[in-house]
Amino acid sequence: MEEKKEFQPYIPANKITPELTVTSVIMGILLAVIFGAANAYLGLRVGMTVSASIPAAVIAMGVIRVIMRKNSILESNVVQTIGSAGESLAAGAIFTLPALFLWAAEGKMDKPDLLEITLIALIGGLLGVFFMVPLRNALIVKEHGVLPYPEGQACAEVLLAGEKGGANASTVFAGMGFAAAFKFIVDGLKLVPGEVSLEGTAKTYPGAIGTQIYPAVMSVGYICGPRIASYMFAGGVLSWCVLIPIIVIFGSNLVLYPESTRTIGEIFAADGAGGIWGSYVRYIGAGALAAGGIISLIKSLPLIVRTFRDALKGFSGIGGSASVARTEQDINVKIVLIAILVLTLAVWLVPAIPVSLVGAIIVVIFGFFFATVSSRMVGLVGSSNNPVSGMAIATLLIATLILKLTGEAGAAGMQAAIAIGSIICIVAAIAGDTSQDLKTGYLLGATPKKQQIGEIIGVVAAALAIGATLYLLDSAWGFGTDELAAPQATLMKMVIEGIMGGNLPWGLIFIGAIIAVVVEIVGIPVLPFAIGVYLPVQLNACIMVGGLVRMFFDRMKESEKKKTIISNGILFCSGMIAGEGLVGILLAVLAVFNVGAMLDLSGVLNLPPWASNIGSLVVFALVILSLLKFSLWKKEKKSDE
Repeated sequence: MEEKKEFQPYIPANKITPELTVTSVIMGILLAVIFGAANAYLGLRVGMTVSASIPAAVIAMGVIRVIMRKNSILESNVVQTIGSAGESLAAGAIFTLPALFLWAAEGKMDKPDLLEITLIALIGGLLGVFFMVPLRNALIVKEHGVLPYPEGQACAEVLLAGEKGGANASTVFAGMGFAAAFKFIVDGLKLVPGEVSLEGTAKTYPGAIGTQIYPAVMSVGYICGPRIASYMFAGGVLSWCVLIPIIVIFGSNLVLYPESTRTIGEIFAADGAGGIWGSYVRYIGAGALAAGGIISLIKSLPLIVRTFRDALKGFSGIGGSASVARTEQDINVKIVLIAILVLTLAVWLVPAIPVSLVGAIIVVIFGFFFATVSSRMVGLVGSSNNPVSGMAIATLLIATLILKLTGEAGAAGMQAAIAIGSIICIVAAIAGDTSQDLKTGYLLGATPKKQQIGEIIGVVAAALAIGATLYLLDSAWGFGTDELAAPQATLMKMVIEGIMGGNLPWGLIFIGAIIAVVVEIVGIPVLPFAIGVYLPVQLNACIMVGGLVRMFFDRMKESEKKKTIISNGILFCSGMIAGEGLVGILLAVLAVFNVGAMLDLSGVLNLPPWASNIGSLVVFALVILSLLKFSLWKKEKKSDE
């Protein structure tokens, strides 16, 4: 306990420096929208999102320290606080809200309007911030030295290394530029295919293997590391090299539910391994994902109960009084309680949100509960391993059952369930992000109240942008397609339909759930493995390539050079994710206005398949070389200067 009292932040409590300035707010809002849109695109493609705190901090330093010549670390901290809120809100929204678009495409209901999406995102985000106010004292301050909050600490270290700000920022921008160029060549001009695949025949071996060549997908593997990447790849190999061949070999002459007319052999002949995946294996993957989320939640139960108890106690000790030290000032507890009450009433009373009084009560109870869970989880294992989708599944299971029992069924009940699930999912994502940001602020000596206001600003900016982003992506490619698989949202949709209508192939779901249990017994982290089972193996293989590059760096001898190489790689990959995401949004705009087809040069070149595949592999090799250039080989250049 004495150690916690003796902790001194980088900027002492009695020193006042610029924090929440016009510069930091404008920069933060821009980054919140940019990283929010980029992460929405990435998450809908890959099923995973990445933290934007560090690249946002680096960009802030590059602009504030190098371009504006200002020495204000707390101002840079506010920029990353606002900027990372956009990424987290996007992560929560894309796991659930696309289900509404999927139902609209099936003719079960009208498309959600922009107001509905914006309000759901806004309310979920604001509740996530306000629930975190009492948790700050309980988890960030009292548990300092116990809960590491890895991303929060890493972000503080990046900001403290301010003298390197210009070089680090240039690495992020280089990543953005390279990925933007690669994405435009592959998906804009379509000079080479975005995927290389090898597929067997029904008579020999009806499996498939291959890789995508996208910079952002490879970057996910590098940032997550070789362990997570290998678990995902192993799940993909199980699906595409074991389950699909077994289904085709033993059932080629059978017509199995949920297919009602074609035999398995006919599906494979028409659509290949992808057809079997779409008709059968994705349900197995959905079962594995659902079970994985619930398992991770059950394992955390003792932690959850303890955190929830501490959080309730935390409400008595917060405030924003001027007599309190600057580094201990939170938004006033009365304002917090009034805001939570108003937001809960808005969930119930605003016509655009299809939720009843029962649903609003579920939102506030589960919201605070999962905010505590999320904050504690990211404190221990980091934001990347936070089982947000597992919390959303648990919420949906209970909420859908309650809604059905209270008479809310059919399309209205399904809409209400996904709205409740969306708000909870966003609450959990924002609570996790806010806690990491507050940890960074605690180490640096920021004013918590100003950071909390920054989070609110970031949430509002991202909420206003997320609806337009989802509409744009849906208009361009549609959710549930090869371009935008939207794995979590498809799973949420299936869970709700299964409970409301009982029309799911439960046999396949249970096979996936049992696979998840076996994987857990063996000791493999079940969620990344389950995501791998659900997603195409080509996407998992691309992630694995990034993981292998990271493994090569991790196995180097311990030194400052190794740390710099890995750090530069993370910054470059973060930039690549943002760059590809932004070009993805640009291509979506062009597709909506029918300009995309005019850029397509694939018909002009008319290359044979083998030449196209070689071209794709050459482009992928250049992506890998660009990563090596700005990580492994960058230090040598710097040392010469």
